Amino acid sequence: MSDATQTFQNLAPSAGAKFRQRTLPILIFAACLAAIPMVGPSRTFYTIAHQMGINIVFALSYNMILGKGGLLSFGHAVYFGFGGYVAMHAMNWIEDGSGLWAGFPVFFLPLVGFAGGALAGAIIGWPSCRKAGTTFAMISLGVAELVFAAAFMFDSFFGGEQGISGDRMNGVELFGLSMGPISEVYWFIAFWTVVGLVGMWAFTRTPLGKLSEATRDNAQRVQFIGYNPQRVRYLVFIFAGGFAGLAGGMAAVNYEIFTPDAMSLVPSGFVLIMAYVGGITYFVGPIFGAILLTYMQSMLSDFTEAWLLYLGVLFIAIVMFAPRGIAGIVFGIWDGLRGSNPGQYIAGLLMKLAGILLMLIGLIVLVEVSVRWSNGYGEVYEPFGMHLGHQNVLSWLIIVVTAVAGVALTRYASKDKEAA
Repeated sequence: MSDATQTFQNLAPSAGAKFRQRTLPILIFAACLAAIPMVGPSRTFYTIAHQMGINIVFALSYNMILGKGGLLSFGHAVYFGFGGYVAMHAMNWIEDGSGLWAGFPVFFLPLVGFAGGALAGAIIGWPSCRKAGTTFAMISLGVAELVFAAAFMFDSFFGGEQGISGDRMNGVELFGLSMGPISEVYWFIAFWTVVGLVGMWAFTRTPLGKLSEATRDNAQRVQFIGYNPQRVRYLVFIFAGGFAGLAGGMAAVNYEIFTPDAMSLVPSGFVLIMAYVGGITYFVGPIFGAILLTYMQSMLSDFTEAWLLYLGVLFIAIVMFAPRGIAGIVFGIWDGLRGSNPGQYIAGLLMKLAGILLMLIGLIVLVEVSVRWSNGYGEVYEPFGMHLGHQNVLSWLIIVVTAVAGVALTRYASKDKEAA
């Protein structure tokens, strides 16, 4: 007679596997953040790193309801915004030095943002989490438009079009940080990025986090075993709003200003794209998406005015050809390298990468030539000294040849992999 208990115990990951899969990545991430100031980064790098830290926490909070809860929201920036506004008002109360806020460190303002985001999530989530699927998505869209419109009506809280501004160099200094120089703000952003990451990772390991995934997959079975799916969605929604507010509090301290634009549909759509491009089925997926898209938003716009078009193409490509996102691609490559025939896998991978590169070259030339021709300013796309105008045969030759060759090479690599 077999020992069923021993069999089920063998299904659990070992202590070493748990460390490699859960603890080690967080330690590596924290070590990378600690090592960055040692290389003497520029102000531009610090600025982008701050934006990445904020967006990482924001994207991870969104994935709590999308990837883990199965709730598609078009208004997650509302909770980011409420957290930021509450933190900004608290910053001004600290500057006034009255009452409880006189001894409150600015360093802890993200906790105030967490409370503001969680409160907004509790109020808005009470009616909206009674529904799921398309109904919930439409409710979130309506709430986002309603709150954004209200932000221009209630000046006492939202500050109208100009928003609310403050000074982070007030109150009690903590850890010797005056919060003035950008290098000191980096430690503030790094600390709360790690805190937010660890907090949300810990949440996924709780019974509520597990029930959230179960409700996403089959709400009827969750109800059958005695749990209320609406209550599960509601509680997860509150925590997701809280962590979004944490990111809003980080943004309030970093930028020292908060405007209604932070609550519009634009950041709500941007966080959706960050999470999905990174990979909503993986915890680290939104981290990849936040880093890549923040870099594209900050740096790619300096090289081309069509950066939003490239962002749209990237999103469509991920949805169509890599639904598991960047994280799925990374882990897929890792699994392939550890497979039975890594040499053959590397050859096929290099062939695919070459095909994708060729298609990308054709796309870039097409977009840049078209943009310059459409603007009508007489500008010509000149990469590597080549004169690629819309009337130049070489331009269209490069576009067609690279695109056709890239598609053919990619399809050949895919067929070769299937045959293997």
